Amino acid sequence: MPQHLISCSGGKDSTAVYLLAIESGRPFRAVFADTGNEHELTYEYVARLHERTGGPKVEVVRADFTADLARHRAYLLREWPKQGIPDAIVQEAAALHEPTGNPYLDLCISKGRFPSRMAQFCTGELKEIPITTQVVGPMLRNGPVLQWLGIRAAESRNRAKQPRFNHHESGSMVWRPIFRWSIDQVWEIHKRHGIERNPLYTMGMGRVGCMPCINCRKSELRAIAAQFPEHIERIERWEAVVSASNKRRSATFFPAVTDPTDVDRPGTYSRIRTLVEWSKTGRGGRQYDMFFAQQPGGGCASDLGLCESTDHG
Repeated sequence: MPQHLISCSGGKDSTAVYLLAIESGRPFRAVFADTGNEHELTYEYVARLHERTGGPKVEVVRADFTADLARHRAYLLREWPKQGIPDAIVQEAAALHEPTGNPYLDLCISKGRFPSRMAQFCTGELKEIPITTQVVGPMLRNGPVLQWLGIRAAESRNRAKQPRFNHHESGSMVWRPIFRWSIDQVWEIHKRHGIERNPLYTMGMGRVGCMPCINCRKSELRAIAAQFPEHIERIERWEAVVSASNKRRSATFFPAVTDPTDVDRPGTYSRIRTLVEWSKTGRGGRQYDMFFAQQPGGGCASDLGLCESTDHG
């Protein structure tokens, strides 16, 4: 008999799968990957899910980049001086290559940049790898593992192309039990169990996950800045840290797209503060408008679907 594992993000779809697993009567484990970039309400929601449902306690895994930071620190101390980089910059960057205790920030320091749509290493490094190495791998030593995923075809064109079942490279099997569900069915199972949705939804958030996600829409960024300014302040601090930890001395949370409206700093890249101000406008900055209009509203292309996409169904 396979062992059953539910991936929980605190979002509506993974919660629906958790509740469906309870209804199945099968014993199962549940896991949440803490990226370090989640909202406090999501942490609380996941932590109390077992109390509210009678299901198993959700286990928490976190990526550890201690070795990566040490390896890159040794590299920059050895190689950057050869490239003519001033010693003051080398020493400042080296000092920042110490674990901060936040997986997301540690990952970005070790990479010298933030993830982007074209280099979306966040999901793999912060979710897929820690879940696979810390939970799935040990489970596989005791027999087959079936991972239940909260992915629905209605979320996006990319997700609609995914199969209901498939083998994962970890050696486990993957099942998407609510693949054909509508959003109404998702909320119905919440209602059936008397479970309130994650409070972030009732506060106007279209998705639950990273706060903010690199794939968020303009409206999502505006809503986050209005309701949770402390999260924008945190990203602003992270941009400064990641900038100081790389030899380019530059890092932006969103892709480095030149903002044509930023006339005071032509040729430079806008950081989170500039984009928050821009998000409050009706239409400003043609290139950024094009970029954000194409954003999928969160989520990722990982076949494990560990990040939630905005649902407009």
